[in-house]
Amino acid sequence: MYAFVDRPVTSLDRGSRFLIWSMRSWSLAVRQKHCPGPLLAPAFAKWRMIGALQPFLRLMIAFERDSLMPVSFCSLRCLRIAEHEAIMLAVFVAMTSGDRLSVRDTLAGLVSEELVGDALGSVEAIASALAKAELVPAAPDAMRS
Repeated sequence: MYAFVDRPVTSLDRGSRFLIWSMRSWSLAVRQKHCPGPLLAPAFAKWRMIGALQPFLRLMIAFERDSLMPVSFCSLRCLRIAEHEAIMLAVFVAMTSGDRLSVRDTLAGLVSEELVGDALGSVEAIASALAKAELVPAAPDAMRS
């Protein structure tokens, strides 16, 4: 997570930027009382991520309704990565690198225990779609290597 906090969004790989845009767009849609699915679907289709749309929506709803603490995302225009965004990017990097236990532990600190399994399943489905779309997110240090 700390590798991502306060980093410029422009310094991220394509997969991480897609995730940041998705989280922020979902948050904006909800704040404006719009259904996020139809607003996100065209971008998910364009980036070959349409199969991840429903798991993404379920994950974001879990954060909105059942988080242990308020989870917030920046506006689309924000140039830096905020704390909760950094946590989520780290979750996807961990999942795509096979560290399922770390992902489960992180999710257990974010959502109620009853939803950890569902959230984990959503993260797995999204990570799988990211891999198929060649949008696997990487930690910023790994991008320099």
